[in-house]
Amino acid sequence: MRVDNPFQLPGRFWRGNLHTHSTASDGTLPPGQVSAVYREAGYDFLSLTDHFLEQFDYPLTEVPIADQHFIGIRGAELHAGKMANGELWHMIAIGLPADFAPPQTREDGPALARRAVDSGAFVAAAHPAWNGTTIDDILSLGQIHAIETWNATADVHNDRADSWYILDQLVSSGSRLQAYAADDAHFDPVRPGDAVRAWVWVKSERLDDQALISALKDGAYYSSTGPEIHDLQLEGGQLTIRCSPADWIFATGAGSQSTFRSGEGLTHATLDVTRVRGPYLRVTVRDARGRRAWSNPVWL
Repeated sequence: MRVDNPFQLPGRFWRGNLHTHSTASDGTLPPGQVSAVYREAGYDFLSLTDHFLEQFDYPLTEVPIADQHFIGIRGAELHAGKMANGELWHMIAIGLPADFAPPQTREDGPALARRAVDSGAFVAAAHPAWNGTTIDDILSLGQIHAIETWNATADVHNDRADSWYILDQLVSSGSRLQAYAADDAHFDPVRPGDAVRAWVWVKSERLDDQALISALKDGAYYSSTGPEIHDLQLEGGQLTIRCSPADWIFATGAGSQSTFRSGEGLTHATLDVTRVRGPYLRVTVRDARGRRAWSNPVWL
């Protein structure tokens, strides 16, 4: 089941980061220190997604600091074979089993993605803008769940943080993919500013790994670099958004279609979306500092 509106579901929103690295691969901080950063920043959960490569001995890094208030979800950044542009595949898998096997000799990216999905993981294409992933590349992955549409490390690495362009094109053509934002934190002192920048708010009745993985697969979450979305209601062509103070509230559809409300410190807006034609719309809330929150695609 995939849901259009997590705000109508029971439970509460839990804050987490789905893409993070430690010294188990190419990060600069050990897992315990990475976990402490996110716990102290007020996060509820974290996935340490170290690079699942032979040079790092195929790590499935556990979050060492966890209790009833802060949990870890086993994950990894998966790699196998090359994309159309010759670059290595990068895929995020959240909720992998502890015995997930390394890639086989002839296993390519799409085959590895299918195996991760079949294992029960939430699987996404990582930072498409950063490494030039194409629409055909994404389609070749089959039934993955999402695209990483904002990435903090890409922001400080090559100024390609935003990958919404590729998801907009895919969902305009009917693909039912979701979107999430993440840090991809490495804590690299040469390129500072890749941690505690982007996160997901996942709706669940309890804070445990299986409940959160299920909610992610269902699309019961939204993403943010700062603002909060408190509610979305779509009735009779009228979309009502309630949020933390913002200067812009957008409803965006296929192509250039959009409608918006602007003003200082907006906490709600009702937008007429009857002219937003096409299979979907999505909501963006932007505050006075330029930080944004994004809904998943809402299917019309």
